[in-house]
Amino acid sequence: MSLKDDIRLFSQVPLFRELNEDQLRLLAFGAERRGVAAGQELFREASPAESAFIVSKGAFELVVSTREGATRLDTVATPGTLLSELALVTMVERKYTAIALEDSEVLRITRSLFHRLLEEYPRVGQLVESRIRDNIVALASAAAGMQGRFS
Repeated sequence: MSLKDDIRLFSQVPLFRELNEDQLRLLAFGAERRGVAAGQELFREASPAESAFIVSKGAFELVVSTREGATRLDTVATPGTLLSELALVTMVERKYTAIALEDSEVLRITRSLFHRLLEEYPRVGQLVESRIRDNIVALASAAAGMQGRFS
């Protein structure tokens, strides 16, 4: 893929959708492209997350561990999906294992690259804060909707 294709891919990711061309170019230029063979893990649940990934080609199954064994999440990560976005902001553990369903490709975005974007373009920090706030509100709303199940 070309830099132009990568910029277009970044612009389709909700977290980066409002960034301008220069901001997207910085991310696309600094991102590392990785191939992942079918059946190979991109990352493992509970491992330290120092970067996020955008799926650029292929698909990934997302699996979590339970007492009964591994459980597949209902989500399959396809092109344009951002995996482990919180890792861009702070040190966290991976919440699931991502396994390539077919030969796939991802763009790896390191925390240091993302922090560079925030330093060079402080307005991006406001966009990220807004996105995180929206995610927390959605999570709280979903939790409130499930409250009756735990009473």
